Amino acid sequence: MTIDNKDILNSILQNISSLSYIKPEDLPNIDLYMDQVTTFMEGQLASTKRYPEDKVLTKTMINNYAKNSLLPSPEKKKYSRDHLLVLIFIYYFKNILSINDIQTLFQPITEKYFKGSDGKDMAYIYNEVFGMEKNHIEQMEKNLLRDFSVSSKTFQDADPQDQEFLRKFSFICELSFDVYIKKMIIEKLIDQMAPGDTKKERKKSSKKTDG
Repeated sequence: MTIDNKDILNSILQNISSLSYIKPEDLPNIDLYMDQVTTFMEGQLASTKRYPEDKVLTKTMINNYAKNSLLPSPEKKKYSRDHLLVLIFIYYFKNILSINDIQTLFQPITEKYFKGSDGKDMAYIYNEVFGMEKNHIEQMEKNLLRDFSVSSKTFQDADPQDQEFLRKFSFICELSFDVYIKKMIIEKLIDQMAPGDTKKERKKSSKKTDG
């Protein structure tokens, strides 16, 4: 690929390396009203948005999460640190999973650990999961460089004017296949967690969609 594409990849790798998650100690020590929640989330996660005009979280989203039992109801219209941690998880999951899948995944978590005792609360879950971030990002960077190197050697016999685009297409296909496989694995694991009735409903819904 061209130098431009290498520059783009290096820029992406730098962004990945600089990614940081919201640490529990960064959360407010007081409960927040909805407007304060959206402002906090926007300020903390703005760097993850694709476009500046995108919204990290809106009042409508929060209400929908509560209606779909993804988010426990607030107390006297105020949201706790546990609420914020659940919202952070939802923010990341909603890009790859359906609302039903997130609900299946999170229901046992919130039932047991939301406002948990003896240190086994949402912060406990959050710290354990996000503590794996550093090692995972390092491995991801290596995989990206490997895939980039492989795709840069494709389409050797293509027309020179098409080669750059085709190699970029090849790189995107590699990344997309990785996402597809991992998403399929995630969905299979979640299906194993779903109650029997929910599985039947999903199968019916899938047949209607395919038909």
